[in-house]
Amino acid sequence: MGILDGKKALIVGVASNKSIAWGIAQAMRREGAELAFTYQNERLKSRVEDFAAECGSEIALPCEVQNDDEIQNVFNLLDDYWDHLDILVHSIAFAPREELQGEYLESVTREGFRVAHEISSYSFAALGNAARRLMQGRKGAMLTMSYLGAVRTMPSYNVMGLAKASLEANVRYMAESLGPDGIRVNAISAGPIRTLAASGIKDMRKFLEYVEKSAPLRRNVTIEEVGNVAAFLCSDLASAVTGEITYADCGYNIMGMTGL
Repeated sequence: MGILDGKKALIVGVASNKSIAWGIAQAMRREGAELAFTYQNERLKSRVEDFAAECGSEIALPCEVQNDDEIQNVFNLLDDYWDHLDILVHSIAFAPREELQGEYLESVTREGFRVAHEISSYSFAALGNAARRLMQGRKGAMLTMSYLGAVRTMPSYNVMGLAKASLEANVRYMAESLGPDGIRVNAISAGPIRTLAASGIKDMRKFLEYVEKSAPLRRNVTIEEVGNVAAFLCSDLASAVTGEITYADCGYNIMGMTGL
């Protein structure tokens, strides 16, 4: 018997088998959850449908998070399959590539700032509001993905760091707003992982090497380990946990200075 037996989970953000969202989907499926997925556009449709089938699901729905009608339509369509929803996983982040190069003030633009915040942070609130009707009174859980760049400066992370800071504040405000409905809202701040989303960050390989040398566990986290944390946070075992940012980064976030 898994810790998510009987739960129905919507996974937003699977783009490849290296995605953190895929690690979460695998862990939740292993723990007994029924899964549904979204895809951003037609180019990704067949890929996400294959991932859904691998998890025993036939539900793959279109969702471009910059379009409010598409967000609402996800839950209208989901209504055709399920009469309720227990878990919403938001694993989406984006900033224009040129915003993630060089020094922050030299690269940040008004439009890049808007896009990064709209896709990486606002979309979680929009999805959460649209999902609310299906999750009320079910001890539901919403989960998003953050990064240490929300609270520390990171080379070339730039405007994405500000967007993740916004996302973490979003978690707290959503937790307060949805708490009376019995819905919990949390985030995982994962260590660096070589995903499609991370590929736009300059010197990602150096990030990974530095964390491997500096983190207490002397290694980087995997998507499978992040998935395990996600399964716990969205299970009834974490029923009193809401509004929290949980680090899954092999301890790197606690470090001030590595050994001299």
